[in-house]
Amino acid sequence: MRALVYGLAVTGEATVRALRRRGWSVVVADDRGTDETRQLAVDLDVELVERPSPADLATLVAGVDLVSPSPGLPEDHALMAATAAAGVPSWSEIELAYRWEQERPGGARPLLAVTGTDGKTTTTLLAAAMLEASGRKVALAGNNDLPLVSAIELDVDVFVVECSSFRLALTEQFRGEAATWLNLAPDHLDWHRSLDSYEDAKANVWAHQRPDDVAIGYAADAIVSRHLATAPGRHVTFGAAGADYRAVGDELVGPVGPITSIDAMRRSLPHDVTNALAAAATVLEPGLGRVDGVGAALADFEGPSHRIQFVAEADEIAWFDDSKATTPHAAATAISGFHHVVLVAGGRNKGLDLRPLAAVVDHVRAVVAIGEAAPEVAAVFRGRVPVEEASSMPAAVHAARRLARPGDAVLLSPACASFDWYPNYAARGDDFTRLVLDELGVRT
Repeated sequence: MRALVYGLAVTGEATVRALRRRGWSVVVADDRGTDETRQLAVDLDVELVERPSPADLATLVAGVDLVSPSPGLPEDHALMAATAAAGVPSWSEIELAYRWEQERPGGARPLLAVTGTDGKTTTTLLAAAMLEASGRKVALAGNNDLPLVSAIELDVDVFVVECSSFRLALTEQFRGEAATWLNLAPDHLDWHRSLDSYEDAKANVWAHQRPDDVAIGYAADAIVSRHLATAPGRHVTFGAAGADYRAVGDELVGPVGPITSIDAMRRSLPHDVTNALAAAATVLEPGLGRVDGVGAALADFEGPSHRIQFVAEADEIAWFDDSKATTPHAAATAISGFHHVVLVAGGRNKGLDLRPLAAVVDHVRAVVAIGEAAPEVAAVFRGRVPVEEASSMPAAVHAARRLARPGDAVLLSPACASFDWYPNYAARGDDFTRLVLDELGVRT
């Protein structure tokens, strides 16, 4: 059996190694031609085809039994057309891993899946922490540094998989015993052909479930609810109110009764409560977590880096790094958790409409617009609140300090990608944090 792995980054490398362990011969292609990828191909002992033409792709695909594309390869890439024309299966790494896990001697281990436009990372981290606090050995895999094809080699009891639309789009059997869909808003339209295509990919998180699996959806999201109504698994909802898992007064409550007090949670902004309910449902409904484990995890959980992460406070102004908010939906969620913010937003737009940010303008004191999308951000808020455009992150931090008032939060929540000024959102958040600490004279 021979496979074509397209893209030789973290997932591609892991997929090559996993296929080779199972006796497959592998050829690799990559749109880049770098010394790093060439050396990695040598280390892996695989043939590397750099920047293949459409004709080259047709030849490559015709000579293999399987294609496994990188998660970052867009739907309109020439590989997709070549694969479809040749009728060769095209599977993401989570599809491969799922199939291999089903063949595991002793039986497949439980797998929990989480998807959504925003909140995936937080909810998967929370679910993993809840399971660990319940005495389970957990592998957190998927849309992180541990592809599922590598995770299935580990000695664990259960997998929690963060499922991006890129990975879900190329699945045919992949399923979770519990699968949670958090929300849907426009995103990744630089990867998907359309918003409908993006929605269809997300819907695959439930498409292959069995009747005894559980499908968990956000009650307040109309699109998620529409898909939940036809999901083959047992239906469970979460939300601030009117759901199976909900907030009642000061408590998180599920079908079995109280789970924990909101006051006992380390973080309890509105989106923290919703994520906590989603994660609780994800681990409790399949019977893998315990209520006391859920409560213990929520009491300690600080959240992922660069997602409304506290930086410092001075002069009664708190500063937060939300660099991971690369969509208007994510940024609006963060903004709405504060009374008044000075918003630092902008970067490289991913082909998204930024106008939904205006819906939370009542929470915005002022805006500092940055990066390539600064004019778009400014256009959303100009005439509503004070707006300034900054040509660098140091200038943005300085302007935000000047605009903020006691009791405000200064929030870097860009609603855009980072690739105009930075290699990734983490580098952007780290630079913002460093500059804030310098601006405030705080030493760590």
